[in-house]
Amino acid sequence: MVSAGAQVGVFAACVVLFVPMGLAGWHLSRNKVLFFSGALFVSLAVGVHLSPYLPSLPHLLIASFHPLHPASPSSSSSASCLSFLHRVTWSPASPATARAWSWPPSLASTCGFARLTRHDASTLLNGSWIMVAGDSQARLLVLALLRLLLDPAAAAAAEPDLFRRHSDYHAAVPARGISVDFIWAPFEANLTRLLREDLRLAPRAPDVLVLGSGLWHMLHATDASRYGDALAAIADAANSLRSSLPVPPPPHMFWLGLPHLVNPMLNTEAKRARMNSTVLQAYDREVDERCILRRDGGPFRLLDVGKLTRGCECTPDGMHYDGVVYDAVMHIMFNALVIESQQRI
Repeated sequence: MVSAGAQVGVFAACVVLFVPMGLAGWHLSRNKVLFFSGALFVSLAVGVHLSPYLPSLPHLLIASFHPLHPASPSSSSSASCLSFLHRVTWSPASPATARAWSWPPSLASTCGFARLTRHDASTLLNGSWIMVAGDSQARLLVLALLRLLLDPAAAAAAEPDLFRRHSDYHAAVPARGISVDFIWAPFEANLTRLLREDLRLAPRAPDVLVLGSGLWHMLHATDASRYGDALAAIADAANSLRSSLPVPPPPHMFWLGLPHLVNPMLNTEAKRARMNSTVLQAYDREVDERCILRRDGGPFRLLDVGKLTRGCECTPDGMHYDGVVYDAVMHIMFNALVIESQQRI
């Protein structure tokens, strides 16, 4: 028999769960990423109410609502966990196995980092609009997204259209209400115009916005200072877009960092002359110094492709990397989304 105290605890937990969810449900339905994490947060609160009576229930609740892992970082530790997301390790390729990445087990356990299955990702992104804008690095990230969200045959069928030269691409997962857009925007001015004009005219803002550029500027302009000025304009446009949105919350914004360049492998003389380690370091400094990143008060959270690619050493042309790198970028972004959404509650 359930004791009277347990009955009271169950009643209090139900009040905590259903009353706030009923009041907030309509507002959160515009952003399914936030709704998903809101359900997780409230479920944890229920677990706190019931833990004195049913000690095993918090773990059952977490397992039911969180598809990623059996435990998630507390609110006090989530901010510090964000800084560890890029601490992945690489296992070497062999004749029998491909190169692979993982988080160290101790870090994954402490922070709750996990790789998502197709079901996990579809649940997290349910009803969301994901926009990725930039150059070929951004296109490769979209490919990783499609390979996770779609079945293998559908993802393979999408590749010819996705890799059509210098063109945009749209995909959808109708069963989950997920939309994925790739916008070909190789120059910083393209991204600024997207933020200041195109997205302001859209009926709604993307739930997840990933931007990245620099390779084309490095090749055609080779001027780190001008690149920095362009980054400052992007940050200003992103902040302006966030403040102009009539309905919160603003999009989750990510910046796709520049990859490590293996200069001798670059496939033209112009690239080898202009895209070297010295120039790359100067461009990376501008990203660090122009207040574009969240850690510096800017609007974007960094997806550090450079750090990941330095560890992988898996490039056919010195600039573009094997799909496993962009798979790691994608899962880092997903785990950041979960943590960020919890912080917004």
